[in-house]
Amino acid sequence: MAYKSELFSFAVYPSYNNAIKFLAEDLASTEEWDYSDAHEKKYPILKNYLEFTFRKLKQENKVAFTSDNKFACFNTGLVTDNLEDIYAFFEEYRNPRPGSTVPFCFKAFLKESDNNILRNFSGNIPDVANFFEKPELLIFNPKCRLIPDIDHIIQDNIERFPTHLRGADDGELRRQLVGAIDEIKKKVRTNYKIAVPQYYDGKIQLLLPLCLTAGSPNPDLALVVHKLNEDTYTARTCLTLKMAYNNARLIVKPQSNWLKP
Repeated sequence: MAYKSELFSFAVYPSYNNAIKFLAEDLASTEEWDYSDAHEKKYPILKNYLEFTFRKLKQENKVAFTSDNKFACFNTGLVTDNLEDIYAFFEEYRNPRPGSTVPFCFKAFLKESDNNILRNFSGNIPDVANFFEKPELLIFNPKCRLIPDIDHIIQDNIERFPTHLRGADDGELRRQLVGAIDEIKKKVRTNYKIAVPQYYDGKIQLLLPLCLTAGSPNPDLALVVHKLNEDTYTARTCLTLKMAYNNARLIVKPQSNWLKP
């Protein structure tokens, strides 16, 4: 990961991969946390989700601590099959390495009914991260215009385009992109659910599928759309579907027939 992990600055994880596997396979409600082309399960989507959820919770002051600072926990935003909240539970790091400034040691992912959570946090159980201060941003408004910056999308994102299009000249690439955007503008105006919300850089944006490959039933890219004002959306970048799913999953599991891991 290119970013500095705040999770690993907060705590040491004696067996992080095993804990992630337990969370994904045994504790949390079932969903896909690996990409469809993965050869082995490493749960990169789940790891990314937990890192950025923790960052958001820190911003909202929703990481809970006991009065003596010996224990901490946060709400992962995930639930069990019985819809019980799941928490990450930590205790004071008692044997730090020389020079270490990491304050806690990760103990386990636990259900809300676990004794460790009830005993230490019954009066201070932390809430989930809040991504929905403006719920209206989660839904595409078909009355608004959508104005893309075609040149910027191409120039800054050419490496994300399908391989067979990267060698095309700018004119051909522009025609393909304009056609795909015009098509999705018409589709999303008749079905707003096509637009999938994502969380990026502290903002809610919308993702729209772009089909650039003739005859393919699947989109090649996700167009990133954000609100300029009350009646205008703009788009200046696009994402691979893996990048788009990662960003979308930070809010909720995408309920879409086009955005899959």
